[in-house]
Amino acid sequence: MSGSTEWVQEAWKKLEEKVARNSQRIGSNFPHASVEGKYVFEAPHWWTAGFWPGLLWLVYRESGDENLKLIAEQCEDRLDQVLTNYDQLDHDMGFMWTLTSITRYKLLHADNSKRRALLAANLLAGRFNVKGKYIRAWNPWREDEDNSGWAIIDCLMNLPLLFWASEVTGDPRFKHVATEHADTVLKHFIRPDGSVYHIVCFEAESGEWAGVYRGQGFSQESAWSRGTSWALYGLTLCYHYTGEEKYLHAAKRVAYFFIANLPEDHVPYWDFRLPSGIPKYRDSSAGACGACGLLLLADKAGFVEAPLYRHAAEKMLHSLYLNYGAWDNEDEEGLILHGTSHYPEGKNIDVPLIYGDYFFAEGLACLKGHKGLFL
Repeated sequence: MSGSTEWVQEAWKKLEEKVARNSQRIGSNFPHASVEGKYVFEAPHWWTAGFWPGLLWLVYRESGDENLKLIAEQCEDRLDQVLTNYDQLDHDMGFMWTLTSITRYKLLHADNSKRRALLAANLLAGRFNVKGKYIRAWNPWREDEDNSGWAIIDCLMNLPLLFWASEVTGDPRFKHVATEHADTVLKHFIRPDGSVYHIVCFEAESGEWAGVYRGQGFSQESAWSRGTSWALYGLTLCYHYTGEEKYLHAAKRVAYFFIANLPEDHVPYWDFRLPSGIPKYRDSSAGACGACGLLLLADKAGFVEAPLYRHAAEKMLHSLYLNYGAWDNEDEEGLILHGTSHYPEGKNIDVPLIYGDYFFAEGLACLKGHKGLFL
């Protein structure tokens, strides 16, 4: 498959056409999961708010469609209300402002976007627990809940906001926070076989390790596939920004586990360790994100290993296009079918997910030759 671009060009054309159609209804709203063919909109503070505008910017970079640019800018404007609402801000500020403000700054050199992203970076850095050396994940979901000691694997994907902030300001403090958190991930989240814990808990006052929770995986010791993809891509991004070999070695270990546990069609189940009797729903979003991580890893790895990572990524993206795409289905807004958001809570199972759509588009853009990272 390597070297063949015909299917990539075909897939991109279909993606571009469908995003343009979807934009007429979705506008500057914030879709998350598709239910009965229509994307359900979430409030601007929801963690997925950056993926739709990020998808629009990916297509705009290629097509120059001014309508998509306008909608992406309107989404960014709507996020201003979130920046001033502390109760609704968590570790996912990276996803939200990297794919909106940093992307617009990179593409259009817009100073107001730079200021927004720097404010978000300061707020994200403010969640760092200096005793435990982790970025706190969520705020309390309920009045009597204390999750101040929780850190999650997803946060790795938010660290580029901090790395970028150090690059543009010359202030290393943002990078220091990012690398301290990444080192905590190496120590406490990555198992020897390359599988990953979702939630690790610390004593918030002392910083001592306090245990693990299953989170969105099947069990405490299972292997939630999207968490694995967050780790694969996130660790590779850490290596991209720092050049520190420890992150590259860990990314490779996770990549080997990810690739070795893919089913025949190269798209992962929602958890890599499921006992018999548990439905084996696919999570196409894990496949799309994992493919993007593998493509970046192929660029960073030596020439001996690079073909392994790139070929695995191509096979995943090709399978997503052929077997999971909803290109000709006018009754379905999602681009990629069969995503699983949160199986333990029974939420958004076997449906398109906006982050799956985004990472599929990012993966195609990489195969088309784009090297400029949004993350």
